[in-house]
Amino acid sequence: MRLSPRLGFRLALVIIAAAILCVRLIPRHNPRIPSTPRVPDLAATSPLNQPGGGTAPAEAYEVYSALYQAPSEEPLVFSEKSVTDIPQVGGSCLKPSTPNEHELTEAFEAANQQSHLWEQKFTIPQGYRMLSPSDAAQAQVCLETHGAGGAQCASYKDVRHVRFLGVPGFDHAHTHALVSVIKMCGSFCGSGGIFAVEKTGATWRRSETTDFTRDCSWAY
Repeated sequence: MRLSPRLGFRLALVIIAAAILCVRLIPRHNPRIPSTPRVPDLAATSPLNQPGGGTAPAEAYEVYSALYQAPSEEPLVFSEKSVTDIPQVGGSCLKPSTPNEHELTEAFEAANQQSHLWEQKFTIPQGYRMLSPSDAAQAQVCLETHGAGGAQCASYKDVRHVRFLGVPGFDHAHTHALVSVIKMCGSFCGSGGIFAVEKTGATWRRSETTDFTRDCSWAY
C-alpha cells in the first residue's frame, strides 16, 4: 500500500518524536571525576612558632656556631626570637624516605612548635649582634625603606639582613639534625631554607643536599 505524501510526512514526524523521547528516557551516567585529596593546612594542623618556648637549648648554639665560622661579607645580625617555616610543597617541603629522615622531621617540628629565645651564647669569630623582636621588626622597616626612618635607622645602616634561626631537631644519637635560617631584608624580601647537618668529629657541618630537603630553599 502506497502512502500519501501527507501521511508519510506525519509518520516521519511520529518516528522522529519517538526517537527523541527514547533518547531523553535513557539514564545518563556522568563520569566520576576522581577528587584530588586536599593538602592539610600545616598552619592549622601543626602550627609553629607559638609563644612560650623559653630559652633555646644549649646544644643548638654549638650547631650554629660551627656553621658561622667562615667570615661573612656582611655583619651578622640575629633575632633573639626563633622563627622557622616549612613551605607546603606537596604538603611539606620535607620529603623523608628513611627512618632517620622521618625521625629528624618529627624532631624538627616538635622543637619549633614554640618560639624560643636565643641568648648571646654563639661562638662566632667575626662577632654578631642580637636584636629583640621589636628591634628586629624596626631593622626590617629600615631595610625596606632604605633607611628613610632617620634617627631610628641610624643603628641599622650597615645591616643587610636580619637572620631568624630555627631550633635544631636532632636524631636520637645527636649526630644529625635539621636546622633553618631565614634571612630577611624587608617584609617581602629575603630567602631561607631548611637543611640537614651532621656531626663529624667534634664539629658540625652541612650535609650534602638530597631529595629530603631539596625543596626547602626559597627566595622572595
